[in-house]
Amino acid sequence: MDNLRIGITCYPVAGGSGIVATELGIKLAERGHQVHFLAYALPFRLDQFRPNLYFHEVETVAYQLFKHPPYTLPLAAKMAEVSCEWKLDILHVHYAIPHATAAFLARQMTDCCAPKIITTLHGTDITLVGADKSFYDITRFSIRASDGITAVSKYLADETIQEFAIDKPIEVIPNFIDTARFNPCTACPERSRFASPEEKILCHISNFRPVKRVMDVIEIFRLVQQALPARLLLVGEGPDTMLVRREVKKNGLADRVTFLGSQDKVEQILPLADLFLCPSEEESFGLAALEAMGCGVPVIGTGGTGLIELVDHDVDGFLFPIGDTADMASAAVALLKDERRLKEFKKRATEKAHHDFNADAIVDHYERYYRQILEGRDATGGSCCRRTPR
Repeated sequence: MDNLRIGITCYPVAGGSGIVATELGIKLAERGHQVHFLAYALPFRLDQFRPNLYFHEVETVAYQLFKHPPYTLPLAAKMAEVSCEWKLDILHVHYAIPHATAAFLARQMTDCCAPKIITTLHGTDITLVGADKSFYDITRFSIRASDGITAVSKYLADETIQEFAIDKPIEVIPNFIDTARFNPCTACPERSRFASPEEKILCHISNFRPVKRVMDVIEIFRLVQQALPARLLLVGEGPDTMLVRREVKKNGLADRVTFLGSQDKVEQILPLADLFLCPSEEESFGLAALEAMGCGVPVIGTGGTGLIELVDHDVDGFLFPIGDTADMASAAVALLKDERRLKEFKKRATEKAHHDFNADAIVDHYERYYRQILEGRDATGGSCCRRTPR
């Protein structure tokens, strides 16, 4: 396909939406497309100069008139400026609020061009922010005003259609991994730095928000380490970090739990683990779980979430109801005690992640979808949700 000029806006902090947006932009630039990132800071994982890739900082100014510095308006102004200067074909925004809203305003401001707006929904923009009554109408308007809508899972697409009565098709394009980076053979620190040969390693990665239920991670690990020698690696920072530290100390686990904080190169940590714990209350897809599987680490997570499209229960991981820490721990213990079965789970997890969610195939899907939107056609290249809203 002809090379495109694409503007990408995402939250630049660590998190699934920002990671996917950044990785997508990098892959598109490698394919010769001209990619422009627009955000208030350099996106997470965009750590070096790359051909065909540009960054435009959105500056916010504090006026006495405003209680808080506005972001949506300067973002819209920057989108309009970059769209006109670089003749962008597409504004691809990740996360509905405020990015899709800003893109709509930007297009209204531009006389020289009219880039197509594609909004990718990642999860909490629908399940938390958009579900708030004060944001419901603007979220629905911004989604419906987009030329194209994608969601990272069918689960999320269904949620969006049902909650916001969306009557436009939503293209399901899942998250992806770079299989050259996320694999069992990735160079990583010596395992002996964290555990002795007879000990198993469990791992959890998140932003430590309440929805991730990191306290459940601690409870699962507490039960597991009662049954066999084990260590727990915790990666990330967030609102619940101090609560988790207190829970670890209260249960006498301080010498068995390692807090690694935020890490850019999680692919160097994940291959060390035997199991990945993801007992979230809500997961629209589960990028961290996918990255773990890519590194050959089976996942124990929550059913009834987007993880059902990633993890096959009792095949390459386990899924249980929210809060069922006892069954999660029992499944973990049984698997960790059976070396042959654990090896099979690891092999199947790697195969699925590398076959179904590799970057090349998913970026191909995005390219097809871009072309379809630019040509004014409904997307047909993948899974598409279109149903009567309730």
